[in-house]
Amino acid sequence: MLPERPPRRPSCRGKATPRADNPPMHLVLPFASATSPAAGQALSTLHLPTLERLLARLDPGVRDEGDELALNLPHERVLARVWAWPLVDGGLPFAARAAQRDGLPAVPGEAGWGLLSPTHWHVGTEQVSLGDPATLVLDATASHAFFDALAPLFADGGWALHWGAPARWYATHPSLRDLPTASLDRVIGRNVDLWLGAHPVARLVRRLQAEAQMLLHDHPLNVAREADGLLPVNSFWLSGTGITQAAGPDIPPEVDTRLRAPALAEDWAAWAEAWAALDAGPLAALLARSEAGDAVQLTLCGERHAQTFATAPRPWWRRGPLAPRRADPAPWLTAL
Repeated sequence: MLPERPPRRPSCRGKATPRADNPPMHLVLPFASATSPAAGQALSTLHLPTLERLLARLDPGVRDEGDELALNLPHERVLARVWAWPLVDGGLPFAARAAQRDGLPAVPGEAGWGLLSPTHWHVGTEQVSLGDPATLVLDATASHAFFDALAPLFADGGWALHWGAPARWYATHPSLRDLPTASLDRVIGRNVDLWLGAHPVARLVRRLQAEAQMLLHDHPLNVAREADGLLPVNSFWLSGTGITQAAGPDIPPEVDTRLRAPALAEDWAAWAEAWAALDAGPLAALLARSEAGDAVQLTLCGERHAQTFATAPRPWWRRGPLAPRRADPAPWLTAL
């Protein structure tokens, strides 16, 4: 249950309004919470004095409702709304946006784009799970070599591949305009079978993944990696599919991702340390802006939901010496 605010009382006093001379600052924090019992235990140990002061100053606003089985993560839906993208689960075109940033010609409204992430699939006794591509430690030379090895698999189907960065490859094909795909971060550490989908094109992607696994099994590139103590690259993940959308606002939200890696690795001690660093850094800067009279927004995102807090005119009970100075973040974080 979400915490309740004290009731508002009418007042004849003027209400303080945010300053309009500075652009609003919007901070988005992905992986601010998680649903596992271990994450809940870590959450109960957090000491976040800056966040407590911020929540006492800001009003809860837009809440994005979802569930942990949605193909896109809550923070991705938040960004899609800011950028006025059509909200289609599994169809938020983050690949095309990333391709533009990597200097590729992702033109609005043309071919469908998809992000191809080189990955290591761990084959267990009961399931196949996806590893974080960051753990592969691919440099540009090795990445290009794997990219060149896999490219012929896609050529027969008319797919065009593009190299953007060591861990970011791209595919373009008309079928990617409407193919729903699960975000990479939804799948990391989980059973890939739950996220592959039943769309006709998804079955083709499965076949390409299987062919990639056969091609890369005992490939000289992987033999050399394993000799060096590195994980083999044995498949790929496709995500972020859709057509390029128009550019977003001039001042996009600031997305701080430092909670991501420890959350995906389920390293909750490191996650708590990252929270402490956020509290002392970006959240302190946001609080300073708020105390200076600037309009600010904070969006906390978990596995299911996202909750935005924003500057609003302050009623009588939130001004003066009797105003609340702190608000407990635990109920809000637990509800994500």
